[in-house]
Amino acid sequence: MGNRFICMKKKDTKEPGSRSKRMGRSQRKLLAEEEFLHRQALSMAIQQHQLSQRFDGSMSRRIGASTSSRRLTDPLSKEKQAPIVLENIQHKKVVLIHGEGFGAWCWYKTVALLEEAGLQPTALDLKGSGIDLTDTNSVATLAEYSKPLIDYLENLPEDEKVNLIGHSSGGASVSYALEHFPQKISKAIFLCATMVSDGQRPFDVFAEELGSAERFMKESQFLIFGNGKDQPPTGFMFEKQLMKGLYFNQSPSKDVALAMVSMRPTPLGPIMEKLLLSPEKYGAGRRFFIQTLEDRALSPDVQEKLVRENPPEGVYKIKGSDHCPFFSKPQSLHKFIVEIIQIP
Repeated sequence: MGNRFICMKKKDTKEPGSRSKRMGRSQRKLLAEEEFLHRQALSMAIQQHQLSQRFDGSMSRRIGASTSSRRLTDPLSKEKQAPIVLENIQHKKVVLIHGEGFGAWCWYKTVALLEEAGLQPTALDLKGSGIDLTDTNSVATLAEYSKPLIDYLENLPEDEKVNLIGHSSGGASVSYALEHFPQKISKAIFLCATMVSDGQRPFDVFAEELGSAERFMKESQFLIFGNGKDQPPTGFMFEKQLMKGLYFNQSPSKDVALAMVSMRPTPLGPIMEKLLLSPEKYGAGRRFFIQTLEDRALSPDVQEKLVRENPPEGVYKIKGSDHCPFFSKPQSLHKFIVEIIQIP
């Protein structure tokens, strides 16, 4: 985002009251600068994502080619930042898949950090999410929901592979892709995600917090009936205050504000669908899991259960992170992503 420079001023020889006023103006100026940085970051993220929609099948699809020299981080982040040196990376493409209610916009910090490290990130909107114009209520299957990812993988040259990252329920799309395009995926990273076993539904992962699927379908006040009350529900969306407590208990307030105006309903069909995963395809994929230890949407205990029942190649843990480490711990998340990608 560019560095900020504060010029040294001449020694103040005026009255204390005048000095106090100037100090107040200085603090307001710093706050204004931080606000400007954040607005500029979000504007750039949106612009980059819109550009990424113009996909040419003969080219790799990525975000932010013109901004690789800029660092895009939250000015209020207290995480330590250190340059990460890449070594011997064969597959530099990184595809980022959002979770329920989110869109490609949620990865704006991660995209910039990966770009800066010399990787080639792509953040996708799943069907009916982000700025995709599809009516959420019309998305009934995981195949439909995951179509933007499937289209992307189908258009990859035969000799190319990607590193695939899925957040939360986006893990189901990652699993689906591993089953159908194992030859296109170098590594699959599940970020506090629904890393289900064969025959499981993505919803089953959240059952401990939300109750059984049957009870949820009958009693939940968050359900959306896009085809009328006399028909099965088509989607769901949590009330904003509940979302804040579940997803963003450690995230910066500005990112929470961004989420509150950007999140959309989630299609219900895809998360209620049982996945068919074979040991020959899905089972042969290289899977990694990143746990979030202050997570209220998918508790650390549930995440531990996931990795026990469906063991990945490696498990990483982010301390102090809520369900959205791309907001609350972007540097720690970035470090783990790069570390995993560099594993031979």
